Amino acid sequence: MEEKIITGHKNGMLVLLLELVLYIAAVVFLIVGINAGFLPLVVLCVILLLLGWIPLCGLRVLKPQEALVLTLFGKYIGTLKGEGFYWVNPFCSSFNPAAKTKLNQSGDVDGGHKGTDLLAAMQGASAAVEVGGSKKISLKIMTLNNARQKINDCLGNPVEIGIAVMWRVTDTAKAVFNVDNYKEYLSLQCDAALRNIVRVYPYDVAPNVDTTGDGQADEGSLRGSSEVVAARIRDEIQAKVADAGLEIIEARITYLAYAPEIAAVMLQRQQASAIIDARKMIVDGAVGMVEMALDRLAEKGTVELDEERKAAMVSNLLVVLCGNHDAQPVVNSGSLY
Repeated sequence: MEEKIITGHKNGMLVLLLELVLYIAAVVFLIVGINAGFLPLVVLCVILLLLGWIPLCGLRVLKPQEALVLTLFGKYIGTLKGEGFYWVNPFCSSFNPAAKTKLNQSGDVDGGHKGTDLLAAMQGASAAVEVGGSKKISLKIMTLNNARQKINDCLGNPVEIGIAVMWRVTDTAKAVFNVDNYKEYLSLQCDAALRNIVRVYPYDVAPNVDTTGDGQADEGSLRGSSEVVAARIRDEIQAKVADAGLEIIEARITYLAYAPEIAAVMLQRQQASAIIDARKMIVDGAVGMVEMALDRLAEKGTVELDEERKAAMVSNLLVVLCGNHDAQPVVNSGSLY
């Protein structure tokens, strides 16, 4: 299905003015016909008054970045795009199966709150006043914020992740006719693409994991490679929704965390890893300081130490330098031995 843009129909104001003039003239000539007893003129004016409203059904008002898909007796005849006051065939009908679909996205959010029956009736009445308003297709950039999903990463750890997808309609004909409901279709493809990409990556960097598919282990992870992951999610969604006339501008990870059932264990694992790294750094530094102390003592000839005394000195220095608390030395006031 190819999109056809309807042009040259921004004459809604002219038609509206002609209709007003026609009605005024019909009323005037009806009164004249009745007073003159001229029956054909009276019949003609009555017919005009009864059927003169039909051309008004062809009036359409569009704001910037809005479109309207028109069908005539089931056949697609074109799309109105751009702001203006249009007049089209009054027997044309607007078609948009996703008009009443509410998603968690900008410009289309009900927040999950249902109003009272009176409020719903008032909203329905106000929507009915705007001719064709409920069938308009927004061409603006929309932000779809899908619900968080619980997905297993490549190591089998359950993680919770949420994404925000910036998208817009580029081909109204494909969006309306190629899929049943392009909003629901987009939401479903976002969930599927997110699941397909997340299960390729570990939450944190893990050894022997290939995230690029080239057969070589790399350091890709959900936490450290968020930009790459978001780009792959965007490309995955775009490949699926191209036939629906949608363009995915950007995808961003908005939430990422371990699932609650393993979050505490993973926190302990991270703390243990941090403690090990810190201890390793302390030990490396302590060994270097001990080596420097022994070298300086030997260089200056301050004291001669045999191997046994060197071992005792190294042990004492390592205990002091690697301990968690301040050293409490014991002073030997006797002989060296």
